[in-house]
Amino acid sequence: MKKINPKPKMKINKNSLSKCPLLLAFLLMVAASCTNNQEKEKTFEKPNIIYILADDLGYGDLSFLGQTKFSTPNIDKLAAQGMVFTQHYSGSTVCAPSRSALMTGLHTGHTQVRGNRGLNGGQFPLKEGTQTLASLLKKAGYTTGAFGKWGLGYPGSEGAPLNQGFDVFYGFNSQTIAHNYYPRELWDNDKIVTLEGNQGTDEGQYAPNLIQEKRLAFIENNSDTNFFLFAPTIIPHAELFAPEEYMEKFLTKTNPEPPYQYESNLGPETHYNGTDDPEHPRYKMGGYGSQPYPHAAFAAMVTLLDDHVGQIVSKLEELSILDNTIIIFTSDNGPHLEGGADPDFFNSNGPFQGYKRDLLEGGIHVPMILSWPAQVKKGSQSDHISAFWDILPTFSEIVGVGTAGALDGISFLPTLLGKEAQPTHSHLYWEFHEKGGKQAVRKGKWKGIKLDVFKGNETIQLYDLDQDPGETRDLAADFPEVVEELKSLMQRSRTEDAEWPFEETIEKNVKNN
Repeated sequence: MKKINPKPKMKINKNSLSKCPLLLAFLLMVAASCTNNQEKEKTFEKPNIIYILADDLGYGDLSFLGQTKFSTPNIDKLAAQGMVFTQHYSGSTVCAPSRSALMTGLHTGHTQVRGNRGLNGGQFPLKEGTQTLASLLKKAGYTTGAFGKWGLGYPGSEGAPLNQGFDVFYGFNSQTIAHNYYPRELWDNDKIVTLEGNQGTDEGQYAPNLIQEKRLAFIENNSDTNFFLFAPTIIPHAELFAPEEYMEKFLTKTNPEPPYQYESNLGPETHYNGTDDPEHPRYKMGGYGSQPYPHAAFAAMVTLLDDHVGQIVSKLEELSILDNTIIIFTSDNGPHLEGGADPDFFNSNGPFQGYKRDLLEGGIHVPMILSWPAQVKKGSQSDHISAFWDILPTFSEIVGVGTAGALDGISFLPTLLGKEAQPTHSHLYWEFHEKGGKQAVRKGKWKGIKLDVFKGNETIQLYDLDQDPGETRDLAADFPEVVEELKSLMQRSRTEDAEWPFEETIEKNVKNN
């Protein structure tokens, strides 16, 4: 191709401008035009948004982050095509409050749902009129759909998904029913769908696959408009079940796994899947099903999740809408220990210590990938410290719709666009209403954790995350001034809520003791 030389620069005598008003006016018009063009370059077409939320997936459960027992090629590819956030935190260390922080832009010191407390066969509900991520995007003209596990309001409550900004919902409206991969029923909007086959056995219908079909249909049906797809999968939450074709990949390609013994399940409540062998129970009615091959099952489940991510990307490519679609992949908290899960075998927490229900890094430091081919640099990485409550203000800025009331989150859009002017958090805060009550604060490199809050404990563990991300060396005795600062932040970062009392519980316990 012939190279075209640039035009020579025109030199203008500034003194002559005042003598030629027509020339001055012309130059001002040109300058204004250039400015307008530059402003247009800063704007972009509103993107589609897909938020994929894994359930109890650890930081180390993805092969691009170090998993070696199995691979996640589709999620790895998504990471390679977008931005990986290395310092991202979930809303909480269990399901419901983590989702509440995501949906409201408020951390657990302010959000409405601060624990997994059940109510009327479901979960404690968000209130009517709550500003949620879905209602905000709906206000901006988006079609909104949720497919998977909700957990922020029992069916018919003000917190049910159709009352919180979603146009359509399909999946588990109750976290309790979401414990089962072969359930008796799912919810289709506000109607119960009874599934065929035997509940709790592989003769039934595998719910994650049914829900995935609905996600793909939603994308196809709304490909000509802006849509928000919320995909809170139940994988790899206990119980540990995967379709047989996925189980076979790991039972035949790896060393045979010795059957796992569940002596506690050997009772009259145990139901066996086509066998009377009491040493290998497959399913227990109520709670989690029993799995004789938990290692193979876990690897099979995450492999299926990876395939689901690949199917979503392929559908976007097929419809030619991938380029301007934001895809976020993350997890609601750290790895679980229930149902025979073995996070230590898989090194599921990666470099961190702790599990689900801990406020150590292993319980709340989660993987986060954001792909947006039209705007986000391929293969990029950010160490910007962010959390679930940042998602709402980020999407608010992207779609150009204002928010009401104070938020705990801040937009990380500048980071996505490679801008330097990225606001940062003064600190991050969590509280947890189980296991005696817990609080945690991260401020810069410092992380403070307080346990046994309900007993009035004031001792804080202090860790330097820059030097000790595994939180193995408590430095509280060496930095008392930092401890006092974090203790003050714990007190100032929450509002007492009658539904989730801290202060009242502390006072009652101290008085009784």
